[in-house]
Amino acid sequence: MKKTVLTLLCIAAGIATASADDTVKSAMKKYFKPEDALAKKAGKGEASDAELAELLKCFEALTKAQPAEGNAASWEKKTSALVGAVKKIQAKEASGLSDLKKALNCKACHDPHKGK
Repeated sequence: MKKTVLTLLCIAAGIATASADDTVKSAMKKYFKPEDALAKKAGKGEASDAELAELLKCFEALTKAQPAEGNAASWEKKTSALVGAVKKIQAKEASGLSDLKKALNCKACHDPHKGK
């Protein structure tokens, strides 16, 4: 019985890690990497309200995911900066766009958090 419970816990932990990893990979492929990526469009101030809402959902999902490397506090800070910047843009705050451009610094996130 103890072995069964332990096995199920290990499987559940593996599934949670895989889905968090899938969240990050899917966000990178869809919202960050393409030439016409929504994150790039938003960083230029060209995203519609609907696109900003979609991007916000993506960024909120990233805050819940686990980074491949690095500590959780750093990940939380970086992903929360993305969320906060989009919310500022939606609220028409002047600093929103500059905050988003700063938060979209790929290297600042990849260096501490991207796996091998």
